[in-house]
Amino acid sequence: MKANVLPLTDEEATVAIGYALAKICDRTSAIYLHGDLDAGKSTFCRGFLQYLGYQGIIERPTFTLVKRYTLHPLTLYHFVLYRLADPNKLQFIGICDYFMQNVIYLVKWAQQGWHILPKADLSLYLSYYNQGSKAKIQAMSSYGNQLIARIYGQ
Repeated sequence: MKANVLPLTDEEATVAIGYALAKICDRTSAIYLHGDLDAGKSTFCRGFLQYLGYQGIIERPTFTLVKRYTLHPLTLYHFVLYRLADPNKLQFIGICDYFMQNVIYLVKWAQQGWHILPKADLSLYLSYYNQGSKAKIQAMSSYGNQLIARIYGQ
């Protein structure tokens, strides 16, 4: 699958990646977000949601595990599974009820529940290097390959 690495010079560059991906996600898709604490995952989500027209405060659903954003024509679910000790507990919150059409999933700490979650179309790896940060975007499905091709105009 395709992968691309982008340097992130500042917070606005991370927001811009969120904008760019939100602009091209036009159907049900899952994006897994990877990276250390404070690597920029929430900043990416903010950019993604702002592009889709959300103007409120973007909460980190660390304790609730999931936050729903009803946007037209899509619904977005923002999962943060950082504190999930037992992936089977996702069944107790009715996670299967979240799996539907016209939904975008932004999932942080997906490794905590990967076997229950929808398969990722893209994985975004945010990390620090030298004096800045970088983002690696990797396609995980054929739709993910299409998204990367759209980003780079291929």
